[in-house]
Amino acid sequence: MLPTAALRRTKPFARFVSVPFVLSCLMALSSVLIAGRAQAFSLDDVTARARDLMDKPYVAPASNLPPVFSNMQFADYQKMQPLIDKFEWRDKGTPFKLSFYHQGMQFNAPVKISEIVGGDVQEIKYDASRFDFGDLKFDKDATAKLGYAGFRVMYPINQDGKDDEIMSFLGASYFRVIGKGQVYGLSSRGLAIDTALPAPEEFPDFREFWIQRPNPQDKQLVIYALLDSPRVTGAYQFILTPGKDAVLDVQANVFMRGDVNTLGIAPLTSMFLFGPNQQSEKRNFRPAIHDSNGLAIHTGSGEWLWRPLNNPRNLSISTFQVENPLGFGLLQRGREFSRFEDLKDRYDQRPSAWIEPQGKWGKGKVELVEIPTPDETNDNIVAFWTPDVQPKKGQAMQYAYRMHWTTDEAALHGQDNAWVRQTFNTAGELMQPNLIRKLDGSTALLVDFEGPVLAKLPADAAVTAQVSVGDNAELLENVLQRNTAINGWRLTLRVKVKNPDQPVEMRAALRQGDKPISETWSYQIPSNPAPVAAVAPASAAATVPPTAPGPAPAAAAVPAAPKTTP
Repeated sequence: MLPTAALRRTKPFARFVSVPFVLSCLMALSSVLIAGRAQAFSLDDVTARARDLMDKPYVAPASNLPPVFSNMQFADYQKMQPLIDKFEWRDKGTPFKLSFYHQGMQFNAPVKISEIVGGDVQEIKYDASRFDFGDLKFDKDATAKLGYAGFRVMYPINQDGKDDEIMSFLGASYFRVIGKGQVYGLSSRGLAIDTALPAPEEFPDFREFWIQRPNPQDKQLVIYALLDSPRVTGAYQFILTPGKDAVLDVQANVFMRGDVNTLGIAPLTSMFLFGPNQQSEKRNFRPAIHDSNGLAIHTGSGEWLWRPLNNPRNLSISTFQVENPLGFGLLQRGREFSRFEDLKDRYDQRPSAWIEPQGKWGKGKVELVEIPTPDETNDNIVAFWTPDVQPKKGQAMQYAYRMHWTTDEAALHGQDNAWVRQTFNTAGELMQPNLIRKLDGSTALLVDFEGPVLAKLPADAAVTAQVSVGDNAELLENVLQRNTAINGWRLTLRVKVKNPDQPVEMRAALRQGDKPISETWSYQIPSNPAPVAAVAPASAAATVPPTAPGPAPAAAAVPAAPKTTP
């Protein structure tokens, strides 16, 4: 990431650089710049738009929806489906095709979508005949001035000749991607601004898209997007490569229209309701319901961390200081169907998203936000990287990263380093002389580690566990033993929480002699305050639905934020 304070009136380049360097190169590159005007549309064009937009007052998207569409329920919105024979590029011989989302509900402002063919750019105009409206009843004239709310990318990822949806842009700056055999789960955004602060969160919008029409032999799709919000503008390039695991290369050129408190880079949004590390308080045949079950971080110093997710009683914010991160992401570890037992929602097929930064991002931290949710319809998990020094009004920032949408989490991890397979949280117990187990009021954590580095250890390998527990708990038991069922090791910890109103931070890693041989398990036992009489039911705005972004909870709901430093 290369910040600069005064790029507002210079020509856009592929990378932002300092103004003195720009001035020294302008004369030498003048002929190239003049010739470039005749070249095809590129990220430079969108960057110029975003840079110019920064100098202008923000204008919010205006709704053009008649009541029949703005008052829709979700079930009715789903009835508006694109017609297969009206997909864009259906007759162009390319494996990629586009279909569109109709406006409706909160998707009340049209998004301009254009295609790039050679050096020409042409808007894809709204056409109501592209949609099957089912049994919806409305005046056909009501759609005359509407537009598209977003779009889908179609591709024969699972079967030749069958177009499957592999990418979706809909709502604010949200998008989702899947690979072969995957179903939609977590999502990403262009930017996150002031997430989980006392003031309302700002949700930037992708206001306009330009999509390069691919040739029949092309294996990638190039998409450009213009981002706009009250305090930020941005130019984005997405290069989508479909496959068993989808890869998305992202280039973000961001311009600060105003000051922000927290600028979230490469934000991911997911859902965690319950799992083995935090079991459901209600009876449910599903052992787990979540789109992701942990935050993984590969620090600039080479350390790997794993933070199992929680569905806390109060808003929880954890920060992990990471300079020049090598990677981070929200993962769905554990692909066995038996972990979920859900034939309808297939959480076992939902991808992980791993962010691989390109270049050095500098000093900053990965922030994890966990929001209470009563059910799986709300996205309650957010993770992003944010710089230690927040950019100021007038600054330009550049970030590039590769996103892996994958179900092969082991391939992301260093093979010389074991990882956490699963964490179990249960009531602590003691074995009595009569061999009957007795609960003793403690909390037990069972952590299974696996990986090639453990599987190949000799039987007499001297493996130890390095464990630390925060001041709010007492470590009662620390037992490490082989787990032959997974060719790994199991760490059993038993702790006594001192004050349930406060969280407990714990860390553990396996070592062979002085050498660490596993990632660091960084776990939080969330606070569990005694219930108080509620004045009113919890607001639905306390969570961020995947298609209906809302404000963060009020400051009164925010406990002290535990900070974790790798």
